[in-house]
Amino acid sequence: MNLSLKIVGLGDSTTAGSPGFVSPLEAPPDGRGDVESQYAYWMMKLHPEWLVLNRGINGQRSDEIRERLERDVLREGCDYAIILAGVNDLYQGRALESIEENLVAMHKRAIRAGIRTVAATVLPYNTMSQADYKSLAALNDWIRRVSHIMGTLFCDTYAAVSDPHNPTKLASSPDGLHPDPSGYRKMGEALARVIEESQVRDFTE
Repeated sequence: MNLSLKIVGLGDSTTAGSPGFVSPLEAPPDGRGDVESQYAYWMMKLHPEWLVLNRGINGQRSDEIRERLERDVLREGCDYAIILAGVNDLYQGRALESIEENLVAMHKRAIRAGIRTVAATVLPYNTMSQADYKSLAALNDWIRRVSHIMGTLFCDTYAAVSDPHNPTKLASSPDGLHPDPSGYRKMGEALARVIEESQVRDFTE
């Protein structure tokens, strides 16, 4: 089947698929582990005609991810880039302003290159303090707002994986820090819907 879309997932461990999967950047050339423990797998399961590249690296901050944009997104000549970053910055106590600056820079650079971007919200982890949760909520609110201002697509991946009865926690997790394969499946389904909807709008406009 001919590919209809090429998509890059750019991010940290929640793009890589930790802890069940080690990404192709970390274990070249194809990655290692449970392939169902990554949202890229589930997007391609829904759409075999899509190529979704897993370009996640466990533990990276937004500035480190930004440094890889040229290599991992722009040189790929992709149609879409999913950008999901910031949790490791928060975990290390870095300022929201620095995360926001890095995210904006990544979106702007990709858009200038003719790539449509998806702004994804940062996922919760089960050991968050109340202060951590407030910072994460503030960042995700900002991501939602700025996506409309910049004209990027938006996906609430946080909502896809959080416990509906306790949104400060993951609905299911093997380590308290990352989703299990069912969570990655929900992420993939949510991200696929956003791209599907953008394709329908493009077709009808």
